[in-house]
Amino acid sequence: MKKSLFLYLFIIAVLINVFTYKYFTSKEQSEQKPISEVSSSDTADSKSLTDSITALNNKLFDANAFSLENNDRAQNYLVETNDVKDIPAFTEKVKQALLSYNDDKEGNKYTDQIKMGEQKFIINKVKLLNHRWIIADYSNGQLWGEVLLKYFIDDKGGISFEIINSYLYPASLN
Repeated sequence: MKKSLFLYLFIIAVLINVFTYKYFTSKEQSEQKPISEVSSSDTADSKSLTDSITALNNKLFDANAFSLENNDRAQNYLVETNDVKDIPAFTEKVKQALLSYNDDKEGNKYTDQIKMGEQKFIINKVKLLNHRWIIADYSNGQLWGEVLLKYFIDDKGGISFEIINSYLYPASLN
């Protein structure tokens, strides 16, 4: 009985030594793997990520093609005719001037919609397309629409608006 116990302990000790040896030699080989092999697989992943980021940046640039922030000619016009020095501040000023009409109890008159029921139409989103045009999204909580506006800056820096066209989407059928 004592002999078989020592035999089993000896076999277990040998197996532990074999597994330990195998573990440490494979670990050492993976650490000594040339960096170029690792870099080449990382480079492929990095290249695909870079390509994806470039594609997304191109889509973003295309989406913002019609915006005052990306239109150098419109910016130059504003600088020359209205002495606008800070385009982001000017953009915010125009947006706030348009959104201030949302406070009217009949709704924003530049949505080109009359109040329907208790809900008034107000402008939610505004985007300046260039030195003259604005596109805006409006809603009364149930119906949504879009409006194209002209805006003008007078000599005193006041801003006025004119409706070019408006579209109210029909109520969806559920």
